[in-house]
Amino acid sequence: MQKILLHPSGKEVECKPGDTVLAALENSGYALPNNCRAGACGECKVKVVSGQFDQGMVLDMALSQEDRREGYGLMCMAKPISEELVIEWGTDDAKPKLFPPRENQRYMVTEITQCTPRIKQLRLRPLAAPMRFWPGQYVTLGDPRAGAPERCYSIANAPRPDGELVLQITRVEDGKTSNWVHKQLEIGSMVKLNGPYGTFIGDPAMETPVLCLAAGSGLAPILSLAEAALKRSYRKPVTLMFSARTEEDLYELGSMKYWEAKHRNFNYKPTLTDEEKEGYLHGILPDVLPQQFKDLSEHSIFISGSPGFVDACIEAVKKLGAKDEMLHTEGYFDQAQPQTAPASHLVS
Repeated sequence: MQKILLHPSGKEVECKPGDTVLAALENSGYALPNNCRAGACGECKVKVVSGQFDQGMVLDMALSQEDRREGYGLMCMAKPISEELVIEWGTDDAKPKLFPPRENQRYMVTEITQCTPRIKQLRLRPLAAPMRFWPGQYVTLGDPRAGAPERCYSIANAPRPDGELVLQITRVEDGKTSNWVHKQLEIGSMVKLNGPYGTFIGDPAMETPVLCLAAGSGLAPILSLAEAALKRSYRKPVTLMFSARTEEDLYELGSMKYWEAKHRNFNYKPTLTDEEKEGYLHGILPDVLPQQFKDLSEHSIFISGSPGFVDACIEAVKKLGAKDEMLHTEGYFDQAQPQTAPASHLVS
């Protein structure tokens, strides 16, 4: 069996005979940007430091002759032919490139679920090409003609071949768009989405324990990130702490129990702030955290919820040693505008 060395970390990945480098990486829990898996898009282009590989048939527009001379290869088609292949990992070549957002993408509502008294879940299917996105990103949804201005909502599932999207939307008392969703949308409604937007995503080179903190519908991007990590067999511990006022405000309990049963490294810790019940932690997350963790200096941390919740959690995790470069946050403002990444960060 051949091995792939990740430079500069020195991590080793086993590669079964006949497997591509991309397949070997994914089998070992690494996520390298890719789309076509056929040597045509160029998203999995990585520099090979040493060793030999069979590149296979790829398009020149995806891997130019200059790229080849400089040592780059497309990992979706590359198969090692030397005992050891060393590739750059954790550099700009192995970081995710974001997909350019598209406007007015037509989706149909195929399912509506009342998750809590204030949160509704929409399951949406594309009527044309699926949206390409990274876990943790968001879209805008609304209908100005119906008096519902476009608002930002995180995608609550990992990317799927059929392009299905899940949105979890909290009803705000005077929120025109959230009330439009809760009162007017029904199964069979056609909606238009813009996106994807946002950079609340994980580093594919990440190899640390993960702590996710969420409140309310801030759980949505956390679910997307966690599902994607677990699907690719992420091996480090993943802890998800969810803050709710009462037991009635907890949702996705079925998914949490399923993930805990299927993935030994996943641990779900719901916390109630307004009531005490057996089986649940009690208190606000910043106060509960020191009871659960003594040192967060080696954790990658993802925090999502209201700005006040995010700020309080940031302060709490930093007191436990969390590092700025390993801290990722998403704070929800009611009328936030979508943020598009610079062109240098987008897939061309």
